[in-house]
Amino acid sequence: MSHKVLPGRSAPLGATTDPHGTNFAVSSNGEQVTLCLFDADGTEERLVLPERDGDVWHGFVPGVGAGQLYGLRVSGPYDPARGLRYNAAKLLLDPYARAIEGQVRFGPELLGHATDNPSAPSPLDSAAHMPRGVVLAGAPAPTALRPQHALADTIVYEVHVRGFTAAHPGVPPELRGTYAGLAHDAALEHLIRLGVTAVELLPVHHYVPEEFLVTRGLTNYWGYNTIGFFAPHAGYSAAVRAGRPGGQVEEFRAMVETLHAAGLEVVLDVVFNHTAEGGPGGPTMCYRGLDNAAYYRLDPNDPGRYIDTTGCGNSVNTGNPVALRMIMDSLRYWFGEMGVDGFRFDLAPTLGRQEGGFDPFSAFFDLVAQDPLISQAKLIAEPWDVGRWDSYDVGRFPPLWSEWNGRFRDTTRDWWRSQDRMLGDFASRLCGSADIYGGRGEGRHPSASVNFVTVHDGFTLADLVSYDGKHNEANGEGNRDGTDDNRSWNCGIEGATTDPDVLALRARQKRAFLATLLLSAGVPMLLGGDESGRTQRGNNNAYCQDNEITWFDWSTIDRDLLRFTTDLIELRRRHPVFRRRRFLTGPAAADLRWFTVSGTEMTDQNWADPVARSVSLWIDGSTDPDVDADGTPLLDDDFLFFVNAWWEPLTFTLPADASARSWDIVCDTFDPARMGTAGAQLDVGPRSIVALCCAGDHARAAGC
Repeated sequence: MSHKVLPGRSAPLGATTDPHGTNFAVSSNGEQVTLCLFDADGTEERLVLPERDGDVWHGFVPGVGAGQLYGLRVSGPYDPARGLRYNAAKLLLDPYARAIEGQVRFGPELLGHATDNPSAPSPLDSAAHMPRGVVLAGAPAPTALRPQHALADTIVYEVHVRGFTAAHPGVPPELRGTYAGLAHDAALEHLIRLGVTAVELLPVHHYVPEEFLVTRGLTNYWGYNTIGFFAPHAGYSAAVRAGRPGGQVEEFRAMVETLHAAGLEVVLDVVFNHTAEGGPGGPTMCYRGLDNAAYYRLDPNDPGRYIDTTGCGNSVNTGNPVALRMIMDSLRYWFGEMGVDGFRFDLAPTLGRQEGGFDPFSAFFDLVAQDPLISQAKLIAEPWDVGRWDSYDVGRFPPLWSEWNGRFRDTTRDWWRSQDRMLGDFASRLCGSADIYGGRGEGRHPSASVNFVTVHDGFTLADLVSYDGKHNEANGEGNRDGTDDNRSWNCGIEGATTDPDVLALRARQKRAFLATLLLSAGVPMLLGGDESGRTQRGNNNAYCQDNEITWFDWSTIDRDLLRFTTDLIELRRRHPVFRRRRFLTGPAAADLRWFTVSGTEMTDQNWADPVARSVSLWIDGSTDPDVDADGTPLLDDDFLFFVNAWWEPLTFTLPADASARSWDIVCDTFDPARMGTAGAQLDVGPRSIVALCCAGDHARAAGC
């Protein structure tokens, strides 16, 4: 069937249906844009978009509706030395495609340049090697209420959609590893019982693996290689698996609604810093062929080269309004139409490099702050990128933003492996990192710090206490990939062991890490599986392992560790002193008091001791409490923490002010079964925390 094309309209970008047909609009600075419609057998019909408003080409095609497969071709000069890479032989994806169907088939056909001459265009047609966009009918905005947890009350669970249920025996086989699988009752039960409030999903935007991984028989499991910023990844869809192209969109929306109904928010890990097209020699699949200079940062001294602050060959050009519009439109789509609650921005400093250096007042951050939708979302930055003097930007993001606090990770790891000169730093991390987020007069709160010990990138918690070095041989790179800065300790034996003493020590170390994470001020983020002992066999860069290395093994759950983690989360959720909305500075600083092992107030000399590895912390829960939204003071009990990072047990003495009161043991990482009431002194095991609770003023009449 042949179609005619009418002028149509320039907005919105992408494919938009109505009862009579579909409007197509795409931004390109090329000389001509051709719409390519594909039949089920792959037959291609080409229609030149007839109108251009600015750099937006558009046309309306009567009779085209939902389910139509399509792509684009752009004509124009091919002159890499000037940053121009148009090539009409290359089928391109629509950047605004809501769904993508099919796989990339790597080969020279995907290259924009001739294989024997990088300065000349390739004549090879790429259509047979490219996926297509899928036209979808519009969907109403979600009607279900969002959980809307305050940041201070949030507990994040970082998890991979596929890996969480790929081997889950309670999820039907046809749903395992999919959006529907994550929303299945058997998967939800674990999250609900654990007590987390939000899932942070590794990238779900449609991505393609790198060619070198496919050649090795591997894939990009993590998904940090986006090609479609509006399309849910088709590989995670049970509907697509069952033969329903485009079904991934409604399946994703249904997953979000189910998670919301269970009280769980959804945060997406988004990768707006680079795309899957890689460096100048990479494939031409979308952005490079539409408008290379608009989407990518080019070297002003040599526009044939890309500026790369991501380590992935290219960097998205957030100094250009075309790229900025795409990013903002994508965020609005996922927040407003798909229903998600927030975003974690991968390599976020790259988004603030409008003029080259990182600038927290750049256009991207201004747009986010002014946007009536996105300014309401949870905004989390990974505050580092690659290869620049200012690539490490912890603490430099605007007030609306929270950040992955890499200082918390590094300090906590060093503290529990008994490194010197860590006491002051550890105390700051325990109390919300006011030294990083509290001193610029910008109204930031402890919730600016997203605390973590482990994440997808690096060791799991079980591996952190089991390996001194990485073991990434399965990745096929000779164990050269992945960081060597692990700050890990194998507790005496490298890797798996049956030695009971080593296993007991590792279990104590895991509990100490979890208690530090879940009882510190800030927003705790738990790596999915750490609560149950998940291992990656020492692989600290399992980005290409879509197999048992990364999947949850539900048959080997560490029930004791899971129970301990669940109890810690419940303790945090029950007590607002662990969820402070403000830093305890000025008069409120008296709510935190620090003591030595002998029960005396800490002095400057004590804090400066380079080999100090123990401290007591008294948290006053009732003298100067936070206030709830309705004005109710969040009165709470008082807590004492006895922290011992020595390799020998210590006897702590209660501070004089505390000795006349009754203190119950509520957590002991050395001996989780320990209960009872503390006396004037208390033995604390090596490398462990004991938390004591006494009723605050609001409850003392009833006793502790």
